[in-house]
Amino acid sequence: MKTKVVRMDKELEMVKYAHKGDAAFDLRASIDMEIEAGEKVLVPTGLKFAIPEGHVGLIWDRSGLAVKHSLHCLAGVIDSGYRGEVKVVMINLGNENFSVKKGMRIAQMLIQKVETAEFEEVDEHEDTSRAHGGFGSTGLH
Repeated sequence: MKTKVVRMDKELEMVKYAHKGDAAFDLRASIDMEIEAGEKVLVPTGLKFAIPEGHVGLIWDRSGLAVKHSLHCLAGVIDSGYRGEVKVVMINLGNENFSVKKGMRIAQMLIQKVETAEFEEVDEHEDTSRAHGGFGSTGLH
């Protein structure tokens, strides 16, 4: 599947998969910035994608940044019709400030197929064995 990419800053590396068989590719910061402890920021990538119809771009954490620096990505759905710059919503859950440098790998994007749901309104749902069991309903052991 071909996905067209506009690199707004030609100094930044073109996106690519790091290893054969990888599910996601890295997104890099297009500017230097500081993320203070407890702060939520929008980090620009300098990239615009034309994700094919029937697909979606999903933005995920980089595991090393999550484990070592408590950085987490939020709001990571890039629809196929969006053509603007991809920016990554990041939150610093750690106790120390974190310096983002231009070109640093800050997140990863997975492009995958999606189904379009057809909605049907009903008065009630059929019962299941789980029924209304929610968070923690199966216990810890």
